[in-house]
Amino acid sequence: MEFKHVSVLLQECIDNLNLKENGVYLDGTLGGGGHTLRILESMPTASVLAIDKDCDALVAAGNRLTEYSSRIKYIHDDFHNAPEHIDRYFQDGIDGALLDLGVSSYQIDTADRGFSYMHDALLDMRMDQNQSLSAFNVVNEYSEYDLNKIFFEYGEERFSRRIAAAIVKARQDKNISTTGQLVSIIENAVPASQRYKGGHPAKRVFQAIRIEVNGELNGLAEAVENIAMRLKKGGRMCVITFHSLEDRIVKNVFRKLETDCICDKSSPICTCNKRREVIILTKKPITASQEELDINSRSSSAKLRVIERV
Repeated sequence: MEFKHVSVLLQECIDNLNLKENGVYLDGTLGGGGHTLRILESMPTASVLAIDKDCDALVAAGNRLTEYSSRIKYIHDDFHNAPEHIDRYFQDGIDGALLDLGVSSYQIDTADRGFSYMHDALLDMRMDQNQSLSAFNVVNEYSEYDLNKIFFEYGEERFSRRIAAAIVKARQDKNISTTGQLVSIIENAVPASQRYKGGHPAKRVFQAIRIEVNGELNGLAEAVENIAMRLKKGGRMCVITFHSLEDRIVKNVFRKLETDCICDKSSPICTCNKRREVIILTKKPITASQEELDINSRSSSAKLRVIERV
């Protein structure tokens, strides 16, 4: 299947990165390469450190961006490890960074990757297909307690206990191997009167399992902060989130970095030595325009937050 991914809030990201001549930029979630392409098109002297944990994404983006290959450094890794790559290749720091969090359209639409509750496929959900942990392992090997915990915390699923119990009961007979089997179990576990309120009943559980499999929230705060601290003065960082859990983490990190002095207000002098590292440029997150929503419905939950290093 061709790697197709519609870059969300594309122009908004480019505008807010405030591209500079000879600037060096991190695209920590390369995906289909749409954001990187626009950076390189918009600034002919710019270069990009492009990271993705999905080999399919790296191959597809490499093919799409062939004419710009001299200005791109590709790395197969999780963006959580971006700081060490920045330190290796750009010791003086970077002029901007972009993170487009979450799953790509390609990953959702490619049935055999097992991300979607709309396609029947083997349980997988690995962004990095070289890793061992998959959705199959989570569904069939996690305890009822742990399943309930991730459904509630990562999916904000109100029927997490019922669904976890139903999964454990079903797998006593045989392994749950496919997304279709899992969807059926979830549907039957949710009360009929509540089953289709707020969208598909499997939506939140699939989100939770995907987050667990790929460790999407593990170390997210540290990664965002460490990347931000590698921005040059005046450099900007754009982060696109798609659900409240990751958005809350990003928002809190940005607030922490913007805070100047955390001493007790009653203290006559500052002793903490905490100084503002960034300015938040988006007091409210940027969301998709109606024009973009008409073209790409998946942009409806996207939120863009931007900071500038001081």
